[in-house]
Amino acid sequence: MKLFGTDGIRGTANIHPMTPDVVMKVGQALGYLLRLQPSRKGDRRMVLIGKDTRLSGYMLEQALSSGLNSMGVGVQLTGPLPTPGIGFLARNMRVDAGVIISASHNAYGDNGIKIFGSDGFKISAEMERQIESLVAGDELSLHLADSDEIGRTRRIDDAAGRYIVFAKNSFPLLSDLENLRIVLDCANGAAYKVAPAIFSELGAEVVVLGNAPSGYNINDKSGALYPARTQDAVLKYRADVGISLDGDADRVIMVDEKGEILNGDHILAICAIFLKNSGRLKSDKVVATQMSNVGFDLAMKAHGISVVRTDVGDKYVVEAMRAENLVLGGEQSGHIIHLDHATTGDGCVAALNVLSVMRETKKPLSELRKIMTDVPQVLINTKVSKRVDLTQVPGFQDKISEIEAQLNGTGRVFVRMSGTEPVVRILVEGPDERRISSLAGDIAEFLQKHVS
Repeated sequence: MKLFGTDGIRGTANIHPMTPDVVMKVGQALGYLLRLQPSRKGDRRMVLIGKDTRLSGYMLEQALSSGLNSMGVGVQLTGPLPTPGIGFLARNMRVDAGVIISASHNAYGDNGIKIFGSDGFKISAEMERQIESLVAGDELSLHLADSDEIGRTRRIDDAAGRYIVFAKNSFPLLSDLENLRIVLDCANGAAYKVAPAIFSELGAEVVVLGNAPSGYNINDKSGALYPARTQDAVLKYRADVGISLDGDADRVIMVDEKGEILNGDHILAICAIFLKNSGRLKSDKVVATQMSNVGFDLAMKAHGISVVRTDVGDKYVVEAMRAENLVLGGEQSGHIIHLDHATTGDGCVAALNVLSVMRETKKPLSELRKIMTDVPQVLINTKVSKRVDLTQVPGFQDKISEIEAQLNGTGRVFVRMSGTEPVVRILVEGPDERRISSLAGDIAEFLQKHVS
């Protein structure tokens, strides 16, 4: 049974694998594995569970808690909290694991599970495989806790406050955001309470959008995937900057005072060059993925910064950063990791770092944006009937070679299957936007015909 994709377990709520019975078994498997590991709390095991604002979060939170309790593991529920908040609190509260119930940027009908270890980092691929094996088998019932050792579940009230302080600590202590007007779109998601507090407590005037979750409206025409609303509000309110978070607030897209969008590449470039100039970019290296624009590489090269490329997924970025002891990495989609402060992508922390650069350099965001020039890039997400290994699709490699030959060294092609849904992501770069759009369309048409 394959449960884990590139970013945890994900699927449509109440359809396998995001059903209460499967999620309960995931909780049991996690609880059993934690009991086999040494704990800082002796024989007691404790897991922290947070969630975003999806309707199905209530159901899955209870199922996961029940599974953990049945294995003798205690649970503390934080309620809605950004994904990076669970990574931070897992380490800060010295619990054995942290779990976030969220499908990130997906629509409300989906949900997912991401698991963090006691160190605040996402669990290893080996532990994922162990959980999958246990869920698929029938031995978990043999390891249930005795009736007097069943775990308890409690709600904790101060998780949001702890995360707010944690995020604010990434901003220079002797600086503030006074006289700065910010438009903040929380995507009706996990950060709807904490994000406005973070920026307003630092002194900014905050115009808040997307802070009225209904259980159904998370990411709905709002947040990081739909920054147009933030663009309009920045111009309407004459704001200095716009910040768009996604549903679990682990990614951010920003908007300058002129209404221009800055994606993860731009944010990463601004932070990398600032850290390099201040002598704080370890090894003068930054980590990015295969989806990052070649314009990012050119900007880094111009400032003497090396780029380490990884597969798509912030966990791969973090792995590369930890392997080389680096402090900065991220994705074009807006996952930005400041490893000297957080263990995973954090939209609020990333935005605060950009605001810090604005304060330190006394430059508006539109000026900072100029350090990187995008090479025309087209990204098509095309739905297919099922997730497949693209290298096994007859004629696929020949098709890619044909497209690359047409580009003749003036661009690049990158095609991958989404790790969380039956969608193929097709990226084509080159100097002529109309031409690369046509080439990307050719690839999409080929895949729709041959993946069935």
